[in-house]
Amino acid sequence: MINTAQHIPTPPPSIYANNKQIEDIPLPISYEQYKKSDTYLKLHKQNEVKDETHELSWPQYYFVTSKARFPAMIAGYGAGKTEAGVVRALKMKFQYPEQNVGYYLPTYDLVKQIVFPRIKELLTQYGYAYFLNETDKVLTIYGMKGVIIFRTMDKPENIIGYEHAHSIIDEIDVLPAHKAVNIWRKVVARNRQKTKDGEKNTIGVVTTPEGFKFVYEFWKKTPRKGSQIIKASTRSNAKNLPEDYIDNLKDNYPDQQLQAYLEGEFVNMTTGSVYPDFDRVKNAVPLGIGIKPNETLHIGIDFNVGTMAAVVHILRDGEALAIDEFIGYLDTPALIKAIKERYQSKGHRIMAYPDATGKSRKSINASQSDIALLRQAGFVVLAKTVNPFVKDRINAFNKMIHKDEKRRYKVNIDNCPHLVEALEKQAYTEKGEPDKTSGFDHIIDAAGYFVAYRYPIVHGKAIQTNLKGT
Repeated sequence: MINTAQHIPTPPPSIYANNKQIEDIPLPISYEQYKKSDTYLKLHKQNEVKDETHELSWPQYYFVTSKARFPAMIAGYGAGKTEAGVVRALKMKFQYPEQNVGYYLPTYDLVKQIVFPRIKELLTQYGYAYFLNETDKVLTIYGMKGVIIFRTMDKPENIIGYEHAHSIIDEIDVLPAHKAVNIWRKVVARNRQKTKDGEKNTIGVVTTPEGFKFVYEFWKKTPRKGSQIIKASTRSNAKNLPEDYIDNLKDNYPDQQLQAYLEGEFVNMTTGSVYPDFDRVKNAVPLGIGIKPNETLHIGIDFNVGTMAAVVHILRDGEALAIDEFIGYLDTPALIKAIKERYQSKGHRIMAYPDATGKSRKSINASQSDIALLRQAGFVVLAKTVNPFVKDRINAFNKMIHKDEKRRYKVNIDNCPHLVEALEKQAYTEKGEPDKTSGFDHIIDAAGYFVAYRYPIVHGKAIQTNLKGT
């Protein structure tokens, strides 16, 4: 049984609606009223499910039960955003069984790995029979005419040909602002099924704030009619997190980013340099340290025809040292040839950390992908199924460059002049994205794929990094 009963007498002051503390705004219904409602009874299936409890935090409850047209749960990592999004989606589905509900996430991996398992778990817990078509990304609950439609924001061209009455958009702020605007407009266009009770259609958003981007503009700076902010600190969901989770966040992020990722605050994430703490003196590889005979080398690789880039690393006492670089090669075979001649032929084992898009990208031969060429060359390939979010790669890199008075990423200044210049000069654009017009991005991306794989930002879920390769 899901028990949303709370024992907190008043909501925390960090919950707002259109910049107004939510204590001043009446709840859509009280907890006692909610527990007596048809929605609650359908959700909980008290007679069918025993000994199952799921207590929502205050911010989660406000979001799930909000009557606003555009409620947004703006929250730190681990605050239970997706949980709130899934529960609200089910609440809307049970409340309007004949209408469709839409659920949107940045990528299909997130849909498959996070939302599908959780929604199946909850439906099983509630005692509902369902069919999830993972190919079409549609969930049918038996006895209900409408369905839950899942779509990803990386393919906006697929947001066509269907409609729903209510929808959830999960982590929209990870998108560049102009792409987020496009996705929002497409979801609004789909959100047009009429409800029998005459209630207005709603679009709920759950996201971590990523600076002054789309969510800030829509809900904070110039809030639209019907918008509502429900802020949630990571601490609001602490009872459902590992004991050391908040401490791990503090260890992984600088103070300014902690305001966003721990407290759910809007802060400037993009001013100035992308790697502001890099110092060519303090982050220099000490004299006398270099590659040992037959030592394993860790090479980050960025695929770009005509501008192939790679950075060679060695590992020393928990530190990553950039010792050499390759830049400006025409294509993948040319880069492979150079690496083999300079290092593999001299007995060095090569661990390659490439751009994950190389699994499908083909630089010269339509029958072989770039990553297949690396394997064919005898390199051990270490790559996830998809690249990490750019912000996670940057955060991982900055954490290695300087965190808690430690500098764990160092560069041979003489052998890696392009990497040094890029780390010193790459800046954010006005849109809050790393500048790609200066040409600095290729060499930094190459190093970044290695850093993000070996030293990833951990968001509180168990992470197992394959160090054997494929």
